[in-house]
Amino acid sequence: MTTELLQQVRVIDPVSGTDQIADVLIADNYIQAIASHITDVSSDTQIRDCRGLVLGPGLVDLYSHSGEPGFEERETLCSLLQAAAAGGFTRVSILPNTSPAIDNPAVVAQLQKVREREIASVSSVLPQLQVWGAMTLDLAGKQLTELADLATAGVIGFTDGQPRENLGLVRRVLEYLLPFAKPVAFWACDRQLAVNGVMREGADALRFGLPPIPESAETSAIASLLELVASIGNSHVHIMRVSTARSVELIASAKASGLPITASTTWMHLLLDTKAVKSYHTSLHLDPPLGTPKDMAALREGVRTGIIDAIAIDHAAFTYEEKVQAFAEAPPGAIGLELALPLLWQHLVETGEFTALELWRALSTKSAECLRQKLTALTANQKAELTLFDPQQSWKVESKNLHTLSSNTPWLGQQLQGRVVQIWC
Repeated sequence: MTTELLQQVRVIDPVSGTDQIADVLIADNYIQAIASHITDVSSDTQIRDCRGLVLGPGLVDLYSHSGEPGFEERETLCSLLQAAAAGGFTRVSILPNTSPAIDNPAVVAQLQKVREREIASVSSVLPQLQVWGAMTLDLAGKQLTELADLATAGVIGFTDGQPRENLGLVRRVLEYLLPFAKPVAFWACDRQLAVNGVMREGADALRFGLPPIPESAETSAIASLLELVASIGNSHVHIMRVSTARSVELIASAKASGLPITASTTWMHLLLDTKAVKSYHTSLHLDPPLGTPKDMAALREGVRTGIIDAIAIDHAAFTYEEKVQAFAEAPPGAIGLELALPLLWQHLVETGEFTALELWRALSTKSAECLRQKLTALTANQKAELTLFDPQQSWKVESKNLHTLSSNTPWLGQQLQGRVVQIWC
């Protein structure tokens, strides 16, 4: 049995709402005690001076992309899990857009077998793998999958991870999934309004000469989805990738009227806006696109106040060759599992805009709640699902310092402050 004493660590517990300096005793992956000072320990206890470090419940990623199966040159399941662990995540949830798609129980079982094999082959702790099941076969949006079979196979919920404009199909999904206590996640976007746009409509899109996407492409789709949820009463609906100020208003109004929905935005939409696109860095080509400064401010306030429940990573690895194209031609997406916590802490907590509790809650306990899961309070006799973070550690974002196989990020080559020290899972 391994016993560790973390001395004078900053303990952040969003469940109890506490932020305190304490000693934490962990034995055999269980929290044994949390107190201002712990002195009665066995002689074989590993004692660590953790002054300046932050300890909180493990981070939970709502949705990210796995290259495996089908695109292992971008990311393998092993590299994804190692990147997640290095970023402080104890649970990582992958979208069904693999090849083959995760639209039947056999693919779910195969992915879990791969994870078990990777656990046996590496010495480091790997996070739990959670799998989203596809709503439609081959993600084509025409024929529903065998939802009951996927639910039995252990998927955490259902999504296609891409816009579904056939409202009749969306209605059927909401109806069919009523008996299942699993979330169903929708990316609200009207592709007919977005057309071939790659950047949020506005002055910056005109200045940079890039095809625009109006905010109504998102807001009109959210409004339609909310109407369906209200009429059917499905209480497990999650709205993913919220990116506009008007969307925050619509979600706030729906929640105020009692509609039982949850929502998330992605970490990069909280840190960057359209002005950043002037670099034409293809890792800033995201879908949905970066918002205006007004959008970013509204998203930050939405997360801080809980209108937007959680922050998702939406990690999307692409090869160098795929991203070295014109901005509009490069596939949308960027990596983020290893970068999100340090950058969010640096730009939101260190600046005083967020409290540490507010940020950690949106990355951990609220993310778990969106998945109909629960993280317990940090108390004695609870399993240790924890993340230890050093907000002062400096490191450079380089391929050799990343566990992910890809390096498609606008922060490549930059010096960051803050890095995860360890996870317990």
